[in-house]
Amino acid sequence: MSAASQFALRPYLAEDASTVAQIFQASIAELTGDDYSEAQQEAWASVADGAADFAAKLGGQLTLIATHDGEAVGFASLAGKDKIDMLYVHPDAAGQGAGATLADALEKLAAARGAEKLTVDSSDTARGFFEKRGYVAQSRNSISIGDEWLANTTLKKELKGATP
Repeated sequence: MSAASQFALRPYLAEDASTVAQIFQASIAELTGDDYSEAQQEAWASVADGAADFAAKLGGQLTLIATHDGEAVGFASLAGKDKIDMLYVHPDAAGQGAGATLADALEKLAAARGAEKLTVDSSDTARGFFEKRGYVAQSRNSISIGDEWLANTTLKKELKGATP
């Protein structure tokens, strides 16, 4: 059994909002400390503080939930047909295949929607994950959240099997 096969995927539902916000904030707090300062992490995690806005954003995108034994352990969203907007896994499930399961699904869905490439603005923490999947760096970015500036990298992957 492969690591990824232990995770199931389902669509995001409105009642997932608080769980997804917790996964988002825990992932930032526990997994990004080597790449971002505490102030940067707090600013980044604050994006989910506006629960209604966060839920509306995810509800307006194609958002998938990865579950293990029925419990949500990660989520990912596709903005439009060709951009991964978010991909977060709870720290307790990190490195076990949930992120790969989510990324595989988004890549297949994007290709099925006719996308020839998929882009992501990746945190420094997640960059290696995406590069191992064939994403190539395009540009370095600085984004402002509150009073903090955070660096990320736009990466692109050419998709095979896109249907026009």
